Amino acid sequence: MLRAAIAFFVLAIGAAIFGFGGLAADAAWIGKIAFFVFIAIAAISFLMGRRTVAA
Repeated sequence: MLRAAIAFFVLAIGAAIFGFGGLAADAAWIGKIAFFVFIAIAAISFLMGRRTVAA
């Protein structure tokens, strides 16, 4: 998920350099969504992984 977010941000930067403003904005928006989904899933998995079952 983080790799996809980085790929969309790189695509957005490349599109902005070549003057494709609409494509750059869309790619940056998708990258931002993918990054926040990654952060949410990572936080949930870190919190759930720390739980221990008391015997």
